Amino acid sequence: MAEEFNTGLPSTRQVQTAIKNKQEVELKLLTNDLIAGKVKWQDSDCICIVDHYDQPTIVWRHAIAYLKPKA
Repeated sequence: MAEEFNTGLPSTRQVQTAIKNKQEVELKLLTNDLIAGKVKWQDSDCICIVDHYDQPTIVWRHAIAYLKPKA
């Protein structure tokens, strides 16, 4: 059974703000890969990042080490 998506969590609201503001972010994965781009959408399982070539990458939440605004 799928976990319910809790939009009241601070982390979820932070990501929604990045989506709304079209803010560039860096997404560091547990594999040490770094993905940079804009968050297109999120759900309870995944986050979609679109890079500067307009290529979407869907990342499973459990693979993420951290997400931060790009300086």
